[in-house]
Amino acid sequence: MKPAICVFCGSRPGKEPRYLQAAVFLGHLMVSEGIGLVYGGATSGLMGAIADSVLEKGGTVIGVLPEFLSSKEIAHKEITELILVPTMHERKLLMYEKSIAFIALPGGIGTLEELVEVTSWNQLGVLSKPIGILNVNGFFDPLLQQLDHMVAEGFLDSQTREWIEVSADPEELFEKIIKRSRI
Repeated sequence: MKPAICVFCGSRPGKEPRYLQAAVFLGHLMVSEGIGLVYGGATSGLMGAIADSVLEKGGTVIGVLPEFLSSKEIAHKEITELILVPTMHERKLLMYEKSIAFIALPGGIGTLEELVEVTSWNQLGVLSKPIGILNVNGFFDPLLQQLDHMVAEGFLDSQTREWIEVSADPEELFEKIIKRSRI
């Protein structure tokens, strides 16, 4: 199996067209570098856009979707492999196991929760995989300010904060993530 990056992103497209453009560009970039995609398994929003962009270029896409969401988020039937699981916990665990790294694109509360969980798991030593944020249009600026505030106030160590690579440029972020993943 080729190495894959797990991408967390919205099941909605968002209001800014640059979000969709970034998802498509990142998907194409991943294929050009021989990297597969692991994601949430839906056809909608940024999730569908990145999956379709990887497929369009002949890449591998693994979707992991809880059974109860398969109608709500509309399971993507065209991907390389769709894995239906009983719970959100099993979804995330499987996504984490199948990935060499993680990248967050803009999204909602689910995206935020997944990003925070992998960061927490790295901090606790459960994982040791690179984490990146593609900060399209400054979307994650408030979160990054909060993380820096947590460090300043002594609730988050600076090493955990430094685990998270951030860039508005997909190519720069991808290079940082690949370098840290040692593939």
